[in-house]
Amino acid sequence: MIFRDDADKASLVVPFTVYPPGSDNPVLLWEWMEAYEQKTGGSVLAIPHNGNLSNGIMFPVEEAFGKKIDQAYLQTRAKWERLYETTQTKGTGEAHPFLSPNDEFAAYEIWDKGNLDGSVAKTNDMLEYEYTRSALKNGLKLGKEMGVNPYKFGLVGSSDSHTGLVAMEEDNFFGKTVPQEPSAERMKATFVSNPETGVTIMDWEVGASGYAAVWAEENTRASIWDAMQRRETYATTGPRMLVRFFGAFEFEAEDAVNRLPAAVGYAKGVPMGGDLGPAPEGKAPTFLVAALKDPIGANLDRYQIVKGWLDADGNLQEKVYDVAWSGDRQPGPDGTLPSVGDTVDVANATWTNSIGSSELIEVWEDPDFDPAEPAFYYGRVIEIPTPRWTAYDAKYYGTQPLDGTRMKLQERAYTSPIWYNPPQQ
Repeated sequence: MIFRDDADKASLVVPFTVYPPGSDNPVLLWEWMEAYEQKTGGSVLAIPHNGNLSNGIMFPVEEAFGKKIDQAYLQTRAKWERLYETTQTKGTGEAHPFLSPNDEFAAYEIWDKGNLDGSVAKTNDMLEYEYTRSALKNGLKLGKEMGVNPYKFGLVGSSDSHTGLVAMEEDNFFGKTVPQEPSAERMKATFVSNPETGVTIMDWEVGASGYAAVWAEENTRASIWDAMQRRETYATTGPRMLVRFFGAFEFEAEDAVNRLPAAVGYAKGVPMGGDLGPAPEGKAPTFLVAALKDPIGANLDRYQIVKGWLDADGNLQEKVYDVAWSGDRQPGPDGTLPSVGDTVDVANATWTNSIGSSELIEVWEDPDFDPAEPAFYYGRVIEIPTPRWTAYDAKYYGTQPLDGTRMKLQERAYTSPIWYNPPQQ
């Protein structure tokens, strides 16, 4: 069978479609999935591509595919789309600086020029319906208004590579497609150029991302499936760091001393992808966070928690909290944590782990909690600065980068959210 990914084509108004074997008649993917489960007794789920090239159609809130959104649409989407690809070679879609101007780390590997072939240029009004954080926020509002949250998904990363290779790190990046495989000229080549709209994307903008991490009980297909279904997953932009994220109402500071944070995390709370029920009287959510660096990768700068919530006036809000960080840095009067520093030698494509930490672990309590407001929380772990794949290419091939080429970055991981559900009104 052939899967056609129409989310990248903003001019199309149909969801993913499938051509059954021996048939020229397409059917909607969700319909095919339903029929497959009924016919075979098997289980399936859909993981949508990063929606940053959908030009505003990935996460609708009013109308989808030419029809007004109804409960059936919300329920169907919530049923099949348990996970979402938040980062890949065609950009990272966690957040956007236009949508999150107070987030200093929002502008990471952004692709925001247009749709896949550049036939429709991007406008700012499209962005809200393309990015992960905005979708999670709008899901809270739809859940409140219509009783179903269609955007209650876990997060993964994937390559979207068409080479059959999984080389998705900066010092070992074999590109998205064959033309982007290593060569002296690849970072000077053009990925998309549409003369009618002026949309141009260079090959150097292709990202070496990402990977999907799954916390399964054992290394079997069934166990991995179960973990994906319960959304106990996280995404990385390439590093193989280990990340834990647990929520509860009873975590205490000493829980962060435990060398097996998962033991206390599962005992007292719920893991990433889970739900917190109504808060006990006088209690706020607490979170046990832990991250361990990639064994051969960069040290860690900080562990952040991103919160989104629906306030009492019906407005969607967000805030990024620094929860754990390396060194003896202290937040300034405005709450901003100073930079971790930068050891990158771009010319030689090297860095040192003389800054940052090999691990971070902490217990954090939400200081702005309102038990009447639905909310989500997810973890974001950020590495110290390291050379980007373009720096490695420039060093290896002696290539002079084009003006504006990004030569370093701070790689990261994103956990699936934990949702707080207030009492039913």
